[in-house]
Amino acid sequence: MSEHDTYDTDVYGYDEPMVGPLDAPDEPTGFHPVNVGQLVMGIAFAGLVTVWALFQADVVQGHDLRWLMPIPWIAAGAAGLAATVWPSRTRSPH
Repeated sequence: MSEHDTYDTDVYGYDEPMVGPLDAPDEPTGFHPVNVGQLVMGIAFAGLVTVWALFQADVVQGHDLRWLMPIPWIAAGAAGLAATVWPSRTRSPH
């Protein structure tokens, strides 16, 4: 705002305009926080789609699904564990 703009504090109840969520910080604050639930389900979904595509393309047979189906769930669980442990390892003690 310039010094010639008026800001009516009676209407809004604030001395200065509110800062909205779209105002970026001056400096980058680091990595974007990871939503572990979305990460786990995304990896599981991608893995299950991959297994389905391999089965539909006749790359694997029905008896191979017995050992292929747990792989996406194991990979998703490992990624979830890594995502929850990783921030605690990178934080420096204050």
